[in-house]
Amino acid sequence: MNTTLKQQLLRPGMIVAPGAYDAIGARLIEQAGFSAVYMTGAGTSAARGYPDFGLLTMSEMVENAAVMARSIGIALIADADTGYGNELNVTRTVREFEARGVAAIHIEDQVAPKRCGHLDGKLVVSREEFVSKIRAAVEGRRTKEFVIIARTDARAMMSLDEAIWRANAALEAGADMAFVEATQTREEAAAVPQRVHGPCLLNVVPGGRTPVFDMREAEAMGYKLAILPGLMLKAAIEAGDAALAELKATSMAPTADRSVAETFRRFGADEWDALRTRFNAGATMQTK
Repeated sequence: MNTTLKQQLLRPGMIVAPGAYDAIGARLIEQAGFSAVYMTGAGTSAARGYPDFGLLTMSEMVENAAVMARSIGIALIADADTGYGNELNVTRTVREFEARGVAAIHIEDQVAPKRCGHLDGKLVVSREEFVSKIRAAVEGRRTKEFVIIARTDARAMMSLDEAIWRANAALEAGADMAFVEATQTREEAAAVPQRVHGPCLLNVVPGGRTPVFDMREAEAMGYKLAILPGLMLKAAIEAGDAALAELKATSMAPTADRSVAETFRRFGADEWDALRTRFNAGATMQTK
């Protein structure tokens, strides 16, 4: 799985990775024909009842990534926040995600506890600390097929120039890709792939700071990867609100578009039924 993402990044064009926060969303993304899934930290937090304020631990994030990675046959790219501590913690973070079959993670330069990159009130660590943590991440991985993405939030608190400097320094330290978060205009977004000396990631957040929503436009700018963290979260909230409103108004359960069996088939029922048949699992035990 890891090799798949590495190979994709070497090919022409841009990878689009819709965001999900659980195995249901990850499966739907795979079945829709996408080649990668992004595990959103914001969605993972929301699914546990918290805002995206850096309240989850490394273990909670890794546990969710493990479930998602084992549920799909395409690459999973995961949010690893700040790496959850110093260089030693970053090393463990990399190894824990890598051991679960995750294809890539991104680590950022925010001061912990971090917050969503499109909110106010962020702080970033020093250049030296950020570069040191990226170097630890690169050296900590077991194989070079595991992709390290360096994210900087310096644009919001400092300047685009500072964010570009940090992105390039991270690439020089061995990161595979740069992620300049929350550029504020189309011109700034377009400048990043031109000024950063390596592959770049674009974070597509409707309602956020960066006004680029067309994947074709992002690809034309030169980005190699676009993530859409809130896609499945937004869809789930809107669909859930609509279903609940219908039930409240009509006292009738919403109609189903497919049978229960068809729903389970989307999550591997045929494979498990074949195993049941092969081993005669669940057969009544015979006693003498």
